[in-house]
Amino acid sequence: MYRILISDKLGKAGLDRLDDIEDVSYNMKTGLSEDELITIIPNYDALIIRSGTQVTADILAAANKLKVVGRAGIGVDNIDIPAATLRGVIVMNTPGANSVATAEQTMALMLAASRHTASAHASLLAGEWKRSQFVGTELFGKTLGIVGFGRIGRLVAERALAFGMEVIAYDPFVSEEVGREMGVTLVDLEDLLPEAHIITLHTAVTPETTRMINANALNQMKDGVILVNVARGKLVDEAALADALKSGKVKTAAIDVYSQEPPVNNPLIGLPNVLHTPHLGASTVEAQRNVARQMVDQVVDALRQTDFRNALNMPFQAGLDFQAVRPYITLAEKLGKLQAGLAEGPIQTVEVEVNGESLEGMVRAIAAGLLIGLLSDSHPEPLNYISAPVVADQKGITITQTTGQSPVSKNYPNTISCRVIGDGWSRLAAGALFSDGAPGIIRLDDYKLDARPVGSLLLLKNKDVPGVMGQIGTILAAYDVNIGEWRMGRDEPGGIALSFINLDSAPPQSALDTLGKITAVTEVKLVNL
Repeated sequence: MYRILISDKLGKAGLDRLDDIEDVSYNMKTGLSEDELITIIPNYDALIIRSGTQVTADILAAANKLKVVGRAGIGVDNIDIPAATLRGVIVMNTPGANSVATAEQTMALMLAASRHTASAHASLLAGEWKRSQFVGTELFGKTLGIVGFGRIGRLVAERALAFGMEVIAYDPFVSEEVGREMGVTLVDLEDLLPEAHIITLHTAVTPETTRMINANALNQMKDGVILVNVARGKLVDEAALADALKSGKVKTAAIDVYSQEPPVNNPLIGLPNVLHTPHLGASTVEAQRNVARQMVDQVVDALRQTDFRNALNMPFQAGLDFQAVRPYITLAEKLGKLQAGLAEGPIQTVEVEVNGESLEGMVRAIAAGLLIGLLSDSHPEPLNYISAPVVADQKGITITQTTGQSPVSKNYPNTISCRVIGDGWSRLAAGALFSDGAPGIIRLDDYKLDARPVGSLLLLKNKDVPGVMGQIGTILAAYDVNIGEWRMGRDEPGGIALSFINLDSAPPQSALDTLGKITAVTEVKLVNL
């Protein structure tokens, strides 16, 4: 039974969904202090939050069972992602669930700021009729500058284009081709700031974007610009914006988000040319329902390890096709465990290569699975797709990941190869999925095999002479160890043979010592898979 803690208010649709899931229990406890959260978090496998909970390194350090932190929404600046990654905790969000709501809030604020809607309402409510004081401007024909051209930025662009606006956008991670397809011109920020009549923010908070709208950026803007922020308050130097509003450099600011929420001693509060809303970007019935349901489904799938949608700190992108990838990741884990068991000393380098059309784009996921298998027996804590690459880096292991064109075996169109290298030694292992979908070892160094990496595995090298197999079988029988399957390869007749023997139980060390005394045997290894 998985236990989930919900520390911020979650929509009823999400709670109803949780009630229907048999292998999950949950508690919703809102308004917890950091100390209170530290006290109870060790009891939970997953934590679902919104913007109210700060998931700090101290909380994560106390969460010894925690596997997932799910942010019901987009922004994750309230989660210490590096600390979560170090502890192997998946951090995920719901980027698409409230995008339409946020885009519509942006348009609402843009229109309200252009037409003085809030101040006109307050004036009329006070018994006044001052039409001439509230002459606004039209969106038609104006240039809209969008900072951040992800999901929400593109939805805003679509709506602005429908109003007859010219749209320019800045996003260093989006190609100009994407903009051209939408009728939007991608420009540098230095070009956007002086050209736009209205600027709206839709980027995430990072060290590079924190206070990106500062005094210098504001000075570059067109006189009388309108600024809309429905993204994150920390994108804006609020004191600098307040000065620009007082001087008239910025005509109006429409602000939905603040550096501290609720805002305390905020220099923007009380200025007559600021339109305020209390972080309502995602506050629609539809968005709340979508976010809650999507977050619950994502967290439960991650706990069950059936899918990892919208995971922000995984070394690969998992999506709806994860189940197609997973058998190959399982194969990679087996290859990693085999390599760890056969290692002749500390591993310095791991070279992973995937081959075959079906494995295109999977190399990072497969490499993560291989590292789990390679490191799990030597690491005191369980490893996953997030923590294994971090641990490998801490151990100084160099990892290369490549996609090849030629499968290791013509019998298998999709193969995974792994070479591990230490000081003065190296070993190659390759695998594929057998016809029944089970993982298989098809090559070990120069030996071709068709072996199953399961259970207790005995690997022997011996001179290819008569009678060796009989001696091995006799010794194992003497120790009451039954052979499940025996696969063998050899480099050449009369050379060195490799036996890959699946056993029903692990033989004692004395049995291994006795096997090593066979005259023709040159190497004995036992690996538990």
